[in-house]
Amino acid sequence: MNREELISEAFKAMRNAYAPYSKYHVGACVLTKDGRTFYGANIENASFGATSCAERNAVFAAYSNGVRKEDIEALAIVSSGKRIAAPCGICRQVLSELLEPETPIYLSNGTDECDTCIRELLPMQFGIEDVLA
Repeated sequence: MNREELISEAFKAMRNAYAPYSKYHVGACVLTKDGRTFYGANIENASFGATSCAERNAVFAAYSNGVRKEDIEALAIVSSGKRIAAPCGICRQVLSELLEPETPIYLSNGTDECDTCIRELLPMQFGIEDVLA
């Protein structure tokens, strides 16, 4: 699956977003090196703290099915917003542990696009080495 196809799959996942409060829909799709795909959409909650972002849902779905960081080829994150869907701080922290530092991350809102990786999105990350130090 190429970059454009992965972004298209993330837009399909976005259709499942539950965003009655923000009306900001996000979809994500993880592509593994063996060609499997795992999907996520943002799911909001009235308590807001219980809201779960699309990229975390997609990566957690992959991990729940035995995928690990070395198995992930790329991640696409898309949104219905005016700007591209950059991961929030919590998602950046999660992705910093669950993706390889250079795993491609494709961001799109259907108009604008950006290719990045977690090393660029979260320099000087706090990780397992800090906890076990």
